[in-house]
Amino acid sequence: MTRLLGAFFRLIRWPNLVFIVLTQVLFYYCILLPDFQSGNFTGYENVLRPPWFYLLSLSSILIAAAGYIINDYFDLNIDRVNKPDRLVVEKIIKRRWTILWHWILSGVGVVIGAYVSLKVHNPFVALGNLGCVVLLWFYSTTFKRKLLIGNVLISLMTAWVILVMYVAEFRLVIFRDPVYHYLLSRLFKFAILYGGFAFIISLIREVVKDIEDMHGDARYGCRTMPIVWGVNAAKVFAATWLVVLIGSLVVIQFYVLQNGWWIVLPYCAILLILPLIWILRRLYKAVTVAEYHLLSSYIKGVMLAGILSMIFIKIV
Repeated sequence: MTRLLGAFFRLIRWPNLVFIVLTQVLFYYCILLPDFQSGNFTGYENVLRPPWFYLLSLSSILIAAAGYIINDYFDLNIDRVNKPDRLVVEKIIKRRWTILWHWILSGVGVVIGAYVSLKVHNPFVALGNLGCVVLLWFYSTTFKRKLLIGNVLISLMTAWVILVMYVAEFRLVIFRDPVYHYLLSRLFKFAILYGGFAFIISLIREVVKDIEDMHGDARYGCRTMPIVWGVNAAKVFAATWLVVLIGSLVVIQFYVLQNGWWIVLPYCAILLILPLIWILRRLYKAVTVAEYHLLSSYIKGVMLAGILSMIFIKIV
């Protein structure tokens, strides 16, 4: 039983689910709530109250877990080549059970998202979560094996983890209420900032993972970037986005300095910019699967550091 439970948690990638929870909790408590509580905006409260936020986060977790399950379900043969020692599907959990768990988790996640939509009077939350379920299915069955499409879809859904909270707060009333417009515009800036960061760094990591997994992917007809364009072209693509991300972070530091947020500057330099420069250099030299796997892990670490920077928004 313990072995089966451990395999199930590996199947749903529980560390990634914790990452999703952490991202949403930090954005909610360090950015969203303080945005509405700052200044003298009496009578203007956020719509996404704590009970609805918790349910929304649960919905995100369930849909993500279902996405990991269906991905492993359809990637069984590829995983036998790329990571035979980490196989769960069929080796520990039968395929019929994995597909059943996918539909259960997806269904519950969509229902919870629809309930939150009703409570916040915003249909786009439910539609967005339903869209994620559909896209994750087609990603696993088709788009993952296509050039770039799968990478972009996963990156967009990574950004959606943050953007969904802004979407839940959005109201048409902002067009006629200047105060509400001001509050939502501030929230939008941070949602785009962190959503954009999540999108770019996720896209970089997806390409690096494609290089790492290209041998198994090629055997089963996948058309990922390193297979179609070659490893060097895939490296150039990832490096280009790394340069864009580094440049964007440097530009943001000027804004940080103008606002007197001195504590953010060393944090961003040491835990974001310098590691990204190191990753850029290591990417150029990487040749083995182990090296690409290490790069993927470091990119994930930078993503975590970027998300944790939300704490400073609360402090300053």
